[in-house]
Amino acid sequence: FLSGVLHSEARDRKNGNVAIDQYLAEKVGNQTRFPSLTVGSEGGIHGGCQLSWTRSGVRVPPITNPGDLFDRLFSNDSPKRRLERKGENRLQKSILDAVNDEAKGLSKKVNLEDREKLDEYFTSIRDVEKRIELRRRWADHPKPNAPLDKPANKNTVDDLPILYELIALALQTDSTRIATLEVGGSFLPQNLGIDKSYHSLSHHGNKADAITDLIKLETYQIEQYGKFLGRLQSIQDGEGTLLDSTSVLFGSGIGSGNSHTNSDLPVIVAGGGYKHGDFKKVESKGLNKVRLCNLYVDLAQRMGVETDFFGNSTGRFS
Repeated sequence: FLSGVLHSEARDRKNGNVAIDQYLAEKVGNQTRFPSLTVGSEGGIHGGCQLSWTRSGVRVPPITNPGDLFDRLFSNDSPKRRLERKGENRLQKSILDAVNDEAKGLSKKVNLEDREKLDEYFTSIRDVEKRIELRRRWADHPKPNAPLDKPANKNTVDDLPILYELIALALQTDSTRIATLEVGGSFLPQNLGIDKSYHSLSHHGNKADAITDLIKLETYQIEQYGKFLGRLQSIQDGEGTLLDSTSVLFGSGIGSGNSHTNSDLPVIVAGGGYKHGDFKKVESKGLNKVRLCNLYVDLAQRMGVETDFFGNSTGRFS
């Protein structure tokens, strides 16, 4: 959904199957404590949240509950722990240097195909080096004060608005400028009076009771998204609001869960200085097909990233 590229086709692409959030994190993420935040309702890779991928094809595991996200944003290490982390950073950097030197020597002895694999390996090493450098830079900077008590982890339904609130606070405190939140297929809506998982309901088979439950569940999700937009709009940011300066994408990589189609995707874009109030139906077939990655090119440019291409884009959406 966020890359426009199948994992199986990534090797033939300049940027692999990097997701747009991680691509933007590469470009502007060094300006904040966290280059990006990846949040999800579940962590398992089989049926779990798989929204965010690095350039080297590594899935970014999500933070799956409010308590852990709160700690990431607001809990400071003790002085002793800060010293330990600095030592860990030095050790990791030393190990990476040794591995990098060994890999460079090996690259002179292998064939072209293996050299390409080594290039992917070097990319992974550089990613880790950047993370270590960022941790080092922020090690002595305290995190912002928490405006709320640490939330309890309850269930996927009750946790969802809290995750949205914590993401809003992360943006407000400029702890990050890039965040994703994925509701996975195993989202359990029992607290809404529904006894089936989100994934099961999406394969409704046109059964009326399943469709009724699916509408109830997705109405709840849309309501939380709407409240999140309202929260951003309530926060002053410069001469406008945080919503004015934040592009908020809401959507799905599946047009119909019942048939697993991936065209005619339902996508909402809010905030970000866009002209709102329009419904745009774009061509989904043939030579004039408009790709979702065209929108990602526009999102990137609005964040100040100079690019005319992302994923499988064919231009810039406007």
